[in-house]
Amino acid sequence: MQSVDVLVKGRGAVGSSLALSLAAQGLQVGLAGAAEPARADDVRTYALNAASVALLTELKVWDSLPADAISPVYDMVVCGDVAADQPAGRLSFSAWQQGVRELAVIVDAAALDAQLATALRFSPHVRNVDAATPAALTALCEGRESAARQALGVEFKPKAYGHRALATRLVADRAHQGVARQWFRPGGEVLALLPFERPSPAHSYGLVWSCAEERAQALLVMDEHDFERELQAATLGAAGVLKLGGARATWPLALARAGEVSGPGWALLGDAAHLVHPLAGQGLNLGLGDVAALSRVIAAREPWRPLGDERLLRRYARERLAPTLAMGELTDALQRLFAHPSPAAQGLRNRGLDALNQLTPVKRWLTQRALGL
Repeated sequence: MQSVDVLVKGRGAVGSSLALSLAAQGLQVGLAGAAEPARADDVRTYALNAASVALLTELKVWDSLPADAISPVYDMVVCGDVAADQPAGRLSFSAWQQGVRELAVIVDAAALDAQLATALRFSPHVRNVDAATPAALTALCEGRESAARQALGVEFKPKAYGHRALATRLVADRAHQGVARQWFRPGGEVLALLPFERPSPAHSYGLVWSCAEERAQALLVMDEHDFERELQAATLGAAGVLKLGGARATWPLALARAGEVSGPGWALLGDAAHLVHPLAGQGLNLGLGDVAALSRVIAAREPWRPLGDERLLRRYARERLAPTLAMGELTDALQRLFAHPSPAAQGLRNRGLDALNQLTPVKRWLTQRALGL
């Protein structure tokens, strides 16, 4: 069996981006794993930060996306839950106030996957191979259920939240104007509306609604009109009248981090290495950050050092330790804080949002971290 320099296991956005990035360095890359067929009912959206957009632009993928597959976020409004004796807390971010072009970009997941697949077909240094193909380095990008990670004996024990995320597409009777909205609700629910262009330009949202498993299941099978009524009550009419514009899908939520993210001849990236709550929209950004970091480490390696050298790969592990650990801890702390049922905690977190809203330097620091800058 003909060997390759790097074997990438996993054809999602992280694995595909890594294959393109390493191939651009002239390395022979083998891509293993079955590609998921395109689905007409795919309602996934990704919130990408500036660092992720820069990587995809460098890979010649971003500028080839259809215009209606991307939507910039210029403002974001975060609301707490309503306490009995006080209004909900409120935190807002503005791209203009932060001195950036946009806070994030919402992209159609299926469109991005399709464009990555097209780029791979035209890459002369990437070929489809068997999972057993010999390689100096094996990059595991298979997602949270990675069989190859399990075969290595790497510890990965997800802490289940007992919640599921529900996603769909919505159409509003008012233009979104590039404003993303998020509500922290009782019971640890987090509801996010992401401005989007499909199915109706300037009037669409991607919905990500995280809630307890029983409630998520009820929302999944609920009659369309009943679902829209629940949605309207949860969003307090802030985005106008919202109507379903696509199918509904759910997936379980958990927090996890691999015991080791690299070893002799192997490295973990994306959800195979870490899982975080989606409330900050940073899951894929962390995975693409892994791609950028591993690519930099490989490009800067000494000429005599093998690709699978354990010390080389430790450089990648060290670089990714702080950002992935910090994001996991932050999202977990926020989820636990807003899930606490006591009135005292409710008042404290709402006052905290209001106080943070007045701290411009802190908001600027948070924006820079979220943008990956």
